[in-house]
Amino acid sequence: MKAIGFNAPFNLEDGNQFQEIEFNIPNPTRNQLLIKVQSISVNPVDTKQRILPVNHAPRILGFDAAGIVEQVGEDVTMFEPGDYVFYSGSPNQHGSNEEYQLIEEELVAKAPSNLKPEQAASLPLTGLTASETLFDVFQISHDPEKNKGKSLLIINGAGGVGSIATQIAKAHGLKVITTASREETIEWTKSMGADIVINHKEDLKTQLEHHDINEVDYIFCTFDTDLYYEKMIELIKPLGHIATIVAFKEKQDLNLLKPNSVNFTHEFMFARPVNRTNDMIKHHEYLKDISERVERGQYHHTTTKVINGLTTETLYQAHQILESNTMIGKLVINVEK
Repeated sequence: MKAIGFNAPFNLEDGNQFQEIEFNIPNPTRNQLLIKVQSISVNPVDTKQRILPVNHAPRILGFDAAGIVEQVGEDVTMFEPGDYVFYSGSPNQHGSNEEYQLIEEELVAKAPSNLKPEQAASLPLTGLTASETLFDVFQISHDPEKNKGKSLLIINGAGGVGSIATQIAKAHGLKVITTASREETIEWTKSMGADIVINHKEDLKTQLEHHDINEVDYIFCTFDTDLYYEKMIELIKPLGHIATIVAFKEKQDLNLLKPNSVNFTHEFMFARPVNRTNDMIKHHEYLKDISERVERGQYHHTTTKVINGLTTETLYQAHQILESNTMIGKLVINVEK
């Protein structure tokens, strides 16, 4: 089988160092599924992983995938060959930039039956990140009525995570405010369900006050935590909660959180599979919920760009697009042309 990988970390300006690699198709054991990968999406985390040290070459990147179950291990109970599935995997194994992949069933769910693979592949990583942030971190209720009157500000609403987080939050009764600046990103995040869109290039507090909002209950930062750290503390309600998926690059003063007893969380969606937590099944449960809601028309896929054919050239092109910071929604590669 074909996989696309690399032997050493590299920056894009170093040239295309992705390589085509041949492996034997693996056999699933225990709770593993062998997936014939149909579509993958490329995420900002892929570009970050590309520049990290390679401990075991070659490194095969990729997290999001949609495909068909080819074989199952002897302990598998939730799937059978022929099932159409989607998942996001884990960074402690070879990724989805390959024709076949082994994945544990706890990390997998049946994909929405009304979506093509190139559409379904847009949802796992971002959907899991948004679900963990909203339900595990913010602990919003699954009952929309209990969330009425509460507000969420999403920094960078038009990105992949912001797009699905907007849909999930809106479906669960929150008032959703997002940031965007270009006409196309503003229209996109509105189409995802944002109640209010404010311009991140202008003062956020002033814009919120124009909408008679002085503070918000929750803030979800998906872009440059250092840039927004003090502004988020200014905008959050006392006892409110801020979460980010972007690591600090600079040292920040955590004492700023103390006067209003503000909670601050770094959300890392891969914490469960990397640390082999007892509740890894949460990934299956969240993906199952997303799939069912897509089938009911409550959520929509976020694919906006599709590239056909998984090759060294198309993967390099995808990383270039991601690093340009111009993507709206998600970029997907179909494995076959």
